[in-house]
Amino acid sequence: MPQGKGKTTIYDVAARAGVAISTVSRVLNRSNDVSDATREKVLQAISDLRFRPHRTAKILAQKQSESLVIAIPSFTTPFHNSILKGVRSRIREQEFDLTLFDLGSSNPKEKLLDFLGRGAVDGLLLALHVDEELADELKTLRAPVILIGNQYEDFDSYSWDNVTGARSAVQHLIGQGHERIGFITTPFDIDSVLAQRKQGYEEAFKDAGLPIQEEWVVHGDTEKHAGISEESGFEAMQKLLSQTPRVTAVFSVSDAQAIGAWYAINQEGLSVPEDIAIVGYDDIKTSRYIGLSSVDQKMQKVGHEATDVLIGRLKSVRKDPPLSVLTIPELQVRKSSLFKRDRG
Repeated sequence: MPQGKGKTTIYDVAARAGVAISTVSRVLNRSNDVSDATREKVLQAISDLRFRPHRTAKILAQKQSESLVIAIPSFTTPFHNSILKGVRSRIREQEFDLTLFDLGSSNPKEKLLDFLGRGAVDGLLLALHVDEELADELKTLRAPVILIGNQYEDFDSYSWDNVTGARSAVQHLIGQGHERIGFITTPFDIDSVLAQRKQGYEEAFKDAGLPIQEEWVVHGDTEKHAGISEESGFEAMQKLLSQTPRVTAVFSVSDAQAIGAWYAINQEGLSVPEDIAIVGYDDIKTSRYIGLSSVDQKMQKVGHEATDVLIGRLKSVRKDPPLSVLTIPELQVRKSSLFKRDRG
């Protein structure tokens, strides 16, 4: 028996049966991908420990409404919040329970597996890179899964062409006469998204026949929200401002960081865009009000469409093969980059 007076967990069951947590999850989700002998060991451990995952018990006992889960790295970043708005607007029209699960930036896959092991879900919207191991686990759910921001052939997916989006932003700045263009990123590799945006940045320079300096690629030190914050953008811009010769334009991987960079520029007594032009990424609502040029990803629209597909799968209205929808971001030019600079 587990020590202490706390509730029995899936970890206790796995230890008692001598199997992995993922195996217990498969048994709980009635997967066929478990041998009879292993299944018997797990069921015996569940019986011995009187383990009851309450979400599963509730669903099996009542089945009054279906449980949808949206699992994303953060609910406070403007990007993820915009997606969530699109999801919620569709869920309101249906009889579903919506569970929000914060994956965080540390060990998100392990957190997700643990969460799913605690009870069944009827549908999942997931903003996380899916490798073969995780894909196998998701298949045991026997529930529709919609991926947001990445692709896997066995699941419906909605993703973005980040290379094209970033390239268009930097090409715009080059077209405005800029040759020294800083790149504000984070120290974290979020599902290859940042690497793709850096690739677009580099391709724009290559296409224009311009060199890139390694010191132009910077990030802040603040790690909250995986480095996607105003504070980290402010810190990154301070690093760029300390360089000589100074950059004349900045492309940021997020609007939040771009806003922080704008503040750092003003703190130095400089003007946007006359001294330094700025382009962000995500095109959040705030950017439209302050005049920040940004790459529009249509996040809320993606949230709408992904939820519609999930509900269609749940209701067996949609039986077509998995969708793979690629959104091409569009640059929205505003005052923060509208200043033609003489080269030389």
